[in-house]
Amino acid sequence: MKRFGQMIKIKPEGLEKYKEYHANPLPGVNEMIKECNLQNYSIYSRGDYLFTYFEYTGDDFEADMEKMAADPATQKWWDLVKPLMQPLEDRKEDEFWSDMEEIYHLD
Repeated sequence: MKRFGQMIKIKPEGLEKYKEYHANPLPGVNEMIKECNLQNYSIYSRGDYLFTYFEYTGDDFEADMEKMAADPATQKWWDLVKPLMQPLEDRKEDEFWSDMEEIYHLD
């Protein structure tokens, strides 16, 4: 299992809509997240920032993320939520959500 922490900015006018969408996800979105071996998926907000934490339990993260990206329900979901977000200025090339380095973990 691999843990992930990621950050992104939320546009000031987008937070309430983002919360609404996540209170009632489109059918199939949560199922695809689980099917792609993501668990303990959480999103937090603070000011203009969103933080997500999830655990990956599969064997091929890139293949699972490609599967998710090819899913029509996920594509429709992203069409709704992506315009509400603004990637961080210091993100790596091809990142939307910016990966964070794990510094410490205690079970």
